[in-house]
Amino acid sequence: MAEVKIPAQPRTEFGKGAARRVRRANQVPAVVYGHGAEPKHVTVPGHELLLALRTPNVLISLELGGSSELVIPKAVQRDPLKGFIEHVDLLSVKRGEKVTVEVPIVTEGELAPGGNLLEHVLNALPVEAEATHIPESFTVSVEGLEAGAAILAKDIELPRGSSLATDEDAVVIQVLAAQAEEAPAESEEAAAEETAVAAEAPAEG
Repeated sequence: MAEVKIPAQPRTEFGKGAARRVRRANQVPAVVYGHGAEPKHVTVPGHELLLALRTPNVLISLELGGSSELVIPKAVQRDPLKGFIEHVDLLSVKRGEKVTVEVPIVTEGELAPGGNLLEHVLNALPVEAEATHIPESFTVSVEGLEAGAAILAKDIELPRGSSLATDEDAVVIQVLAAQAEEAPAESEEAAAEETAVAAEAPAEG
């Protein structure tokens, strides 16, 4: 996984007012933690961070005070209405160190004919991987799967150096049978009217 270099500046002001001033300057408040060290409060350029976060579990080289530190995003807080990044938690990592992350699952292929539905029980698979070799995603083929089929966590091929961080029998994807269409309401009403007419008709003597 390629590293993305992002400059950072120490953050000395705190509180909602200070955070708003930081964001008005197109910066994002962030905290760096890990390895038992005291958390570091910094600010990072909003646009560069936004571009970096397009890659899941992106490896960031944080440039701060003439030195660099490898981090990965662990929690991203966004404005619920406008969607801009309000705050980000960054986990400090080292080369060769293993971390637990959730890797997105991408499907390819077409289900067997029949109008069945594909359900993603898990949108991401928890795995343990080297911090510098985190997979961007797992591609799973659903080609030809029929109703009742399921793909379990253990069915997904992991790259060397990665291992599952969840129950191997956890259902990741399953195929649901298409539901039978209900009869139109008009047909039901017509049938009811025919029954009523038949009941009112005089019996032949």
